[in-house]
Amino acid sequence: MGWWQINADTLASARFVISPLAEAIAALMLLDKGAGAHPGEQAWLATHLPGYRRRLAGDEVATLLVPAAIGRHNWHADFLTPTPSGEDEVTFEQELAVIRRTSCEAARADLLVSLRGPLPGLLERSDLPHRLAEVLEWVWEETVLPTWPRRRAILESDVVSRTRRLSQGGWAAALGELRPAMRWLGEGRLQINAFDYPPMEISGAHLMFVPVTPYKGWVTAEEPHRYAAIYPCSGALAEAERTPVPQSLGRLLGTGRAAVLMLLDTPKSTTQLVALTGQGLGSVGRHLKILLDGGLAGRRRAGRSVLYYQTAAAEVLIRAQQHGSQLWPT
Repeated sequence: MGWWQINADTLASARFVISPLAEAIAALMLLDKGAGAHPGEQAWLATHLPGYRRRLAGDEVATLLVPAAIGRHNWHADFLTPTPSGEDEVTFEQELAVIRRTSCEAARADLLVSLRGPLPGLLERSDLPHRLAEVLEWVWEETVLPTWPRRRAILESDVVSRTRRLSQGGWAAALGELRPAMRWLGEGRLQINAFDYPPMEISGAHLMFVPVTPYKGWVTAEEPHRYAAIYPCSGALAEAERTPVPQSLGRLLGTGRAAVLMLLDTPKSTTQLVALTGQGLGSVGRHLKILLDGGLAGRRRAGRSVLYYQTAAAEVLIRAQQHGSQLWPT
């Protein structure tokens, strides 16, 4: 298995960050695969896969370049997946510029590794980073940007959830099920995959964890300074079926307030709550204040948003009401 050796200082300074480019790369990987992991991805593919295939059909270089860069042997070309800077509020264009600046020699060397063989003749050219950046720009503008506010809210919700787990149970809890085969082994060891790679000493480096909404993940490094694990976040892009509000909880808190509390099973902003409940902003704000004052809701800032979530007391209350509703149906 592959693992990173991390000292206490590196772990203490590790951050969860959001990367627009990572989201676009994960979307590109999903389009290249052409099959979704859940109904939300399948619906997204039904909408965007035809346009993506038309985009590649008119570009012979991209038709060969994209699968070559993604690779077929659990190794992506490094220039496709640059390590995020970790800066706050970085834009997609700023991140994409890193790919554009890749030298043609480095790009070809990376492709030889991801392909595990010689490059097709059509890829023996000097503009490969620019051509790959053009495809990613199309993926971003056509398939990601229209839903980016919603995607970002989901990503921020995941970051708040992970940070909360970290404060309650340490890194073992925060990294549990982060991505397949990744887990905290203890003694400064973070398993990053199940492959037989030699361990890497990354103590003193900047370590980041980056969520994306597609069910994709990879690790990337700008040795020896920055390392990142990109992982599928806990909230799918498609709306999941909502858990019904127990009638007894509605009588206890009021129907509108109970509906808000039930939605806080994953962290949400007031904007999301207004959209999901159909209640006015003022009503949602009053419900949140009462839930906060009563210890049933907590809040945490994630980037530009303030997200609200159920506290442990709320979880106990909801379970009790659900259990009571099952025993004493009305």
